[in-house]
Amino acid sequence: QVHLVESGGGLVQPGGSLRLSCAASGSIFSIDVMGWYRQAPGKQRELVARIFANGLTNSADSVKGRFTISRDNAKKTVYLQMNSLKPEDAAVYICYTRLKVVGRYVFEDYWGQGTQVTVSS
Repeated sequence: QVHLVESGGGLVQPGGSLRLSCAASGSIFSIDVMGWYRQAPGKQRELVARIFANGLTNSADSVKGRFTISRDNAKKTVYLQMNSLKPEDAAVYICYTRLKVVGRYVFEDYWGQGTQVTVSS
């Protein structure tokens, strides 16, 4: 069984910063992708940023230049450094990973519970 534990959400003023973390645990053989999605009320879930095992990243145009994704493979943890936050960044941020569990032969998707990010003065 795989668990994703997210942390780092909260309330921040416009222009402020937050750093989200998501640690994966369990019988993990290998991790392909780790990343973050977000979902605001009344909106569809959207990709924020993701990082592949080889270090390649991609991110939404709306966060380029402000958000940085990174990962620590030894800790099975992905980070999202969010700077210059705007009110429109407010959402539930959901950790995502695609990984292979020990004893299984396919990569599978796993999702965290989500952490709330509120941007307000």
